[in-house]
Amino acid sequence: MAQTVFEPWNDPDAKPIIQFKNVTKRFGDFTAIDDLTIDIYEREFFALLGPSGCGKTTMMRMLAGFETPTDGTILLQGKDIAPISPNKRAVNMMFQSYALFPHLSVWENIAFGLKRDKMAKDQIAARVDEMLRLTRLEKFARRKPHQISGGQRQRVALARSLAKAPKLLLLDEPLGALDKKLRQDTQFELMDIQEKTGTTFVIVTHDQEEAMTVASRVAVMDHGKIIQVATPAEIYETPNSTYVADFIGDVNLIEGRAEQDGDKVRVAWAEGQPAIVGTTTRQFDKGQTCHFAIRPEKVAITATKPENIANAVKGKIHDIAYLGNISTYHVALPNGHMIKAQAANNRRLSRRSFTWEDDVWLSWTDTAGVLLER
Repeated sequence: MAQTVFEPWNDPDAKPIIQFKNVTKRFGDFTAIDDLTIDIYEREFFALLGPSGCGKTTMMRMLAGFETPTDGTILLQGKDIAPISPNKRAVNMMFQSYALFPHLSVWENIAFGLKRDKMAKDQIAARVDEMLRLTRLEKFARRKPHQISGGQRQRVALARSLAKAPKLLLLDEPLGALDKKLRQDTQFELMDIQEKTGTTFVIVTHDQEEAMTVASRVAVMDHGKIIQVATPAEIYETPNSTYVADFIGDVNLIEGRAEQDGDKVRVAWAEGQPAIVGTTTRQFDKGQTCHFAIRPEKVAITATKPENIANAVKGKIHDIAYLGNISTYHVALPNGHMIKAQAANNRRLSRRSFTWEDDVWLSWTDTAGVLLER
């Protein structure tokens, strides 16, 4: 049986769980969120991604009830949440610091919110045990936070946040304190837990790799505005601007003047270099400034000029970044322009074909890059 794809944002009948409607948030003269309208759907793992100060944490704090919008409304399941106090919302927030009680055991930390809500004792025990199983912490139930690792503390905080079965869980840089290997493992655990509970997760992160790994959709933010909202694959392959292309992953950005013929655009970009040929559905005026964005892994590097390919330029290897599985070559063109190309290292070092100062050809097809207006 074919698995149905989870894409409620493409379903006109799907009702969003969260709606920001023309939301603005000002702190004095500073506008943190600027007229923002966005829908987030049930069971989504939604990532807010952007540099420090772009407004992503302010959005999250408004959802949690720690800040109120200056203008506009935020709806949770169709109801305006502004009048509802933070502790009455079906929303829970997990902080970067985890904020665990050091004197309480793991079990008691998870039970804390349930006890405060006056839940029956046997129900509390059943719920805490369920959360311990979900986060694989059964063996650590009696330990105090200082007796377990950072990754385990992170899971305790998650179990405590999910214990009250919130409709929405907000995660503010939740993996910031973990080392790279543990972060990657924990990202998959988070996705697994989110899928099992069916809770809507909204995560704030400045780590693009994390957003691309965990999220069903990513909102890329800058200066209080959302620049693009799309699936990780769409954001990577078809960014809507140079800002998004540059923020996500590695990219070559080349500015030039467009000359369009049907779906083909020739970009005049450097004296003495052939025009770059790209394919697009956008319309460009003759001579309009445009940007050609191409990922390094889409640029082939060869010793001789390739035949029958839309784009080929000659240059000299200026730098090599060896990353184990791949190498990134920084190739200087005669006009001083630098283009990055990536190649998989499927041979041992002694058999590598290119080194510093080698003359090489870079080539790519007319559909390998994206033509952008801004």
